[in-house]
Amino acid sequence: MIIHSAEYTGSYPSEAACPKDGRVEFAFIGRSNVGKSSLINLITARKGLALTSGTPGKTQTINFFSINEEWYLVDLPGYGYARTSKVNRRKWETMIQGYLMRRGSLACTFILLDANIPPQLIDIEFINWMGEKRLPFVIVYTKTDRMKDFQRDENIARIRAALLEHWNELPQEFITSAVKHAGGAELLAFIEQVRRRIDV
Repeated sequence: MIIHSAEYTGSYPSEAACPKDGRVEFAFIGRSNVGKSSLINLITARKGLALTSGTPGKTQTINFFSINEEWYLVDLPGYGYARTSKVNRRKWETMIQGYLMRRGSLACTFILLDANIPPQLIDIEFINWMGEKRLPFVIVYTKTDRMKDFQRDENIARIRAALLEHWNELPQEFITSAVKHAGGAELLAFIEQVRRRIDV
């Protein structure tokens, strides 16, 4: 897939307020500071399309980007640590869960995991919740340029082992690096495959 256009459409406080034109959507979510904005910029080949920040919790709404005027890339708030009140965090959780559970045009959610750190309970809990709700998702490992290949592979194996304590098998996985421009083409190919399957 070639990205001809990628434009910010708007930010919405709830699923009910999101666009209703029926375009298929692909959502991106992960623990705060997992590198989500950098990955979105990699996929779209638009530097600065999604604003990056060193401050966790920067994304606080459901952000829509129109891709090729055909489908939406949806940037969801990160879960986990954020410098905000418990009330605001709970509000974000309700907003995220409402979108994921009720959005009929959502084709797949990309759950981002940092390949450099040990398995995180909050990631495992979120992935298990997605499974309990039978919501389609894939796993995307980010920041894979920060360690040697064997170290990356060993840590990813630990994450998989932690997840397989709860799952019989895992969904499709992708290895990415915004710094090395790796994995973006594979993600776009997967998105195109899903879109074609929906259109059949």
